Amino acid sequence: MTIQTVFLIFPSPLNSLQIQLPLTTLISSLPVPSALASTSYLRTTRSGPLSPCTPLSELIHEDAPNHPITLHVTPRLLGGKGGFGSQLRAAGGRMSSGKATNVDSCRDLSGRRLGTIKEAQRQAELLESEPALRAQAQAAEKAKLEALERKLGINAAESSEDGSKRKIEDVDLAELARKKHKFEDNKFLEESREINDNVRSAVSAALLLKKKKKKEKEAKTGGGEKGKEKVVVDEKAEQVKKAEKDRLDMPPPVTAGAATTA
Repeated sequence: MTIQTVFLIFPSPLNSLQIQLPLTTLISSLPVPSALASTSYLRTTRSGPLSPCTPLSELIHEDAPNHPITLHVTPRLLGGKGGFGSQLRAAGGRMSSGKATNVDSCRDLSGRRLGTIKEAQRQAELLESEPALRAQAQAAEKAKLEALERKLGINAAESSEDGSKRKIEDVDLAELARKKHKFEDNKFLEESREINDNVRSAVSAALLLKKKKKKEKEAKTGGGEKGKEKVVVDEKAEQVKKAEKDRLDMPPPVTAGAATTA
């Protein structure tokens, strides 16, 4: 009976196992822990899951019969709920619907880019519509001029003596200025009133601050002068007291009669 060396590689953190078994041993007879036997399968480095009825003799290397057999104990992965194919199809549909529609960088059979051709067509259409755009601009300018004439009091019914329509240059501005115009911009009036109130408040605050500073300055100056006057008065009183004391301490003067008697 031939004995073969078998290496059992367990998942981490379990240690590997080296055993000596006869070649007639089946895969199901290998010493795999019961906790792993039901949730794992055995495989070699170059094969898929092995059948439990596979003997070790079928796993010998043809080139090196004495080479040890290495078996990996691989845990089984629980299957999902399915639906992966439908998810792939949905993703493919979304990818196909989001294809780029900008083909301006492509070229036609003559080698011109499609973007250049579209730009040339756009320029040609613009040149064709230029007269219509110019007429539209002239009509808008004419309407604006008529609105200005109506605002200045120039009506179509008003005509000069020769029957021609009055022009803006013929309007008497002095007469137009004498007319009374009602100003009805309430927003402007409110803003103007608010600005005036703010200016008055700012000026009043500045004047009050100036008066306050002036009073404080006068108070400081007046207090200093009063202090100086008080010091001068005290010095004079001290001098008077000293002079009076010196006068009292002096001996009485010698009279003429007393000098003759002596």
